[in-house]
Amino acid sequence: MNFAQHIRAVLVLGLPLVGSHLAQFSVHVIDTVMLGWYDVTALAASVLATSFFFVVFIMGAGFSFAVMPMVAEAAASDDGTRIRRVTRMGLWLSVLYSLVFLPLLVWSAPVLRALGQDPALALMAQDYLAIVGVGLVPSLLVMVIKSYLAALERTAVVLWVTLLALVVNSGLNYALIFGNFGAPEMGLRGAAIASVVAQTLTLLVLALYVAKSAETRQHALFTRIWRPDPEAFREVFRLGWPIGLTNLAESGMFSASALIIGLIGTLPLAAHGIALQITAATFMIHVGLSQAATVRAGRALGRRDWAGLALGAKAIMVLSMGVVLVTTAMFLSIPEVLMTGFLGPDDPDRGAILAIGASLLAVAALFQLVDAGQVMALGLLRGMQDTRWPMVATALSYWGLGIPASYVLGVTLGFGGVGVWVGLVIGLVFASAALWWRYMRVLNSLRAA
Repeated sequence: MNFAQHIRAVLVLGLPLVGSHLAQFSVHVIDTVMLGWYDVTALAASVLATSFFFVVFIMGAGFSFAVMPMVAEAAASDDGTRIRRVTRMGLWLSVLYSLVFLPLLVWSAPVLRALGQDPALALMAQDYLAIVGVGLVPSLLVMVIKSYLAALERTAVVLWVTLLALVVNSGLNYALIFGNFGAPEMGLRGAAIASVVAQTLTLLVLALYVAKSAETRQHALFTRIWRPDPEAFREVFRLGWPIGLTNLAESGMFSASALIIGLIGTLPLAAHGIALQITAATFMIHVGLSQAATVRAGRALGRRDWAGLALGAKAIMVLSMGVVLVTTAMFLSIPEVLMTGFLGPDDPDRGAILAIGASLLAVAALFQLVDAGQVMALGLLRGMQDTRWPMVATALSYWGLGIPASYVLGVTLGFGGVGVWVGLVIGLVFASAALWWRYMRVLNSLRAA
């Protein structure tokens, strides 16, 4: 394949993944928008709660991310048995992980208080997490099935099912947060119930598709699924736990930034939540492309096509950098326009929150390049099934540099939210450089073998 063919292949595979990530993320954006219109305090509590939940969720998603390159490699060598085995054990590990961490979500208020958060906000966040925690099992199972389908390059169904979940979640939010359509007005709890219902529906639809579709039923994924497979279990666990901790290092950095800003005040925390939603939305584009990189690299690994792997990586980076140019220009030129829909027009704190948020988006424009770069490198390394070195590199970059810098700049030196976000930039710069160095090292090693 030449460069243009690689670009086309990435787009065919990656655009539905980008769309599904944006649709999935829109669920959280709609929660934020509706809760912002409902009550600023509820919005601030949801920022704490969703940050806490995401840390637990994204660490558990490491097993689903491990399934993707393993299935892609097996598909390239036409090994249907291996596809079934690793996907099943990914489902097993996701359920076991959920059961272990569910109590942490149900009784989260003491943890949040211990981290210095306002006791009232901590209790509100716990009410939300006690409900959303029930949805951890279907959420992680959905991630495994999506990874399985993406590795088989069946990404269109992932997009359409995620869009269905978005519609269901939006309708339930409108009904349960505000008490519309005759439903009780439940505020923050209503948003939590809507999320659980949407995730459960997504799982049921995807499972039905996998069981009945001509493209996937040959794998008999759910036949005798209760039977243990120790060898495949160990393989998925071995590849997945470093991915989970890598996810934790990155997402935990952003969640910890919310906790640090929570020490500064409620308004900066609300502004941080809005700005983070916007930057995370653009980041979802890069995540979709990164997963396309994982699948393409995994298939190249199965074929032992190192030249194709390298050229595909260049194609993915070109596409990612094009997105960076567009989003950076938007963050610098129209920050208020991007944020205005998150708050009610009559909110007395609207002006202050928008001003703080605009300054945060200006800093976010600085880290678009390195943030995109590090997730592309991670996607390629996962496709090459190299996960432990990236875990160490990201942990040192984010927690050895990023978080300490955020605290010192934001709290100790008094630069507020802007200082916290500059600290994030520092961590991302070092992570991106380290991961790309590792990619080149692994690629050269494969070529020499």
